[in-house]
Amino acid sequence: MRFNLTEFGMWTVIGQDRVVSLLQRSLEQGSVAHAYLVIGPPHVGKMTLALNLAQALNCEASDPPCGLCDACQKIASGKHADVQIIGLDSGSSAEISIDQIRQMQHSSNLPPFEGRYKIFIIDRAELLSTEAANCLLKTLEEPVGGVVFILLTTSGEVLPATVVSRCQKLELPPLPTSQVEVALSQRWGVEQQRARLLARLCHGCLGWAILASSDERLLKLRAERLEGLLNILSGDYEARFNYVTQLVAWFSQSRELVREILDLWLDWWRDLLLVKLSSSGITNIDHEAMLVNMAQGYRLAQIRAVIGGIQATGEQLRQNANPRLVFEVLMLNIPVGGGS
Repeated sequence: MRFNLTEFGMWTVIGQDRVVSLLQRSLEQGSVAHAYLVIGPPHVGKMTLALNLAQALNCEASDPPCGLCDACQKIASGKHADVQIIGLDSGSSAEISIDQIRQMQHSSNLPPFEGRYKIFIIDRAELLSTEAANCLLKTLEEPVGGVVFILLTTSGEVLPATVVSRCQKLELPPLPTSQVEVALSQRWGVEQQRARLLARLCHGCLGWAILASSDERLLKLRAERLEGLLNILSGDYEARFNYVTQLVAWFSQSRELVREILDLWLDWWRDLLLVKLSSSGITNIDHEAMLVNMAQGYRLAQIRAVIGGIQATGEQLRQNANPRLVFEVLMLNIPVGGGS
């Protein structure tokens, strides 16, 4: 498989040729939007694309972004005075505050310090508080020349429609598994078997695979969560309800953590379904033998029911249902003792 020039060239974001081509045309035609909404799953390349666009707008070369000039280098290292990233404050709770947006508004009204454009990247824009989103809307309604806002989010549906309507939407889909595998092997030098596993575990989000290729803690964390799942499957109801208490505690600290655990569970049961159907494409290829053995203990209907239960659990948690009740129902609906 060959990489396109946009993947190994000046734009460092990989596999998003359609969006890169659109932005390149906008740059060539001088029709850059004042606000962009970049939508895609975590680690798919949203921040990389945003920084590439910031480089392109402030690049000193004739064919931007060159990645080599002083401006491009400063933006890549987070040291450019006119490129700011707004996200969760380290000491704040779970929202981007109105004070952060007001500070951004004040800065946007000042002229660029060292570049042609001032760029404001709002990371995880879905975490804007209601007040912050309304404050941002006023800024988007009255655009200032030489200022570009880039909102990054996993879902445009959670943002106010008025904010979304004032941005040009750029959607970044997950990459094909084969493309991730080749990128890890050829560009990051990951050993082939490891690249094959990470390409499946990341679900098309190359950024996670790159992190996991150099950080053993991510795969260790996955192993611990899988162990928790396997203990649940082999344990009795007392063990399951003890685990529910742990899930509830985790949920109160981080909903994202519990979502990741449910996603891992969903992958495991989908793999069981694929094995049961004698289909290819399982995610947990390093546990294939265990999956084959385990699938023999479940009926097809049971596996499908558990998959539906995990999906329903995620949806109910998003709708703010009682987490303990939701987790208890899930545990009761998972067959005990290997499907017996």
